[in-house]
Amino acid sequence: MLNEKLIIEMAKFNCGDPKRIQHFTKVYEYAHTIGVLEKLDEKTLKILEIASIMHDIGIRPSEEKYGRCDGKLQEQEGPAYAREMMKGFTEILPEETERVCFLIGHHHTYTGVDGLDWQILLEADFLVNAYEDGLSKESIKTFREKVFRTKKGTELLDIMYGIFW
Repeated sequence: MLNEKLIIEMAKFNCGDPKRIQHFTKVYEYAHTIGVLEKLDEKTLKILEIASIMHDIGIRPSEEKYGRCDGKLQEQEGPAYAREMMKGFTEILPEETERVCFLIGHHHTYTGVDGLDWQILLEADFLVNAYEDGLSKESIKTFREKVFRTKKGTELLDIMYGIFW
């Protein structure tokens, strides 16, 4: 029930922007799928799912504040808004809030990845961004080689984009 309530809150946060709402719901579903198939423990999966729902919370504030929303601005602005939203959810523990904020603050950072939650968030976000941004197969292959690490995330990427078939 937590994830469903968070999805509604994030939809409200992005009210009137169906593309952005559909983006985070797709990222959430892929992150959930990869996390389950990679056999994440319950706590790590919970953190991953929350972060995947909220990962782009910094876009709207960046647009309002700076008139743009590049990845670094999203990472900079997102954690404070996420922390504020999570205050309303007693089922999210303080250490979980901190990790979610860290992930939101690094969801466009591809170096120093220190956990499967971070790795899977990067992969799930790319699965959606590659389609939404109309990336070429060559760009997708390059990203696959440089960033993808999980077996199931890589398998899903290969199937989705017909990379090595």
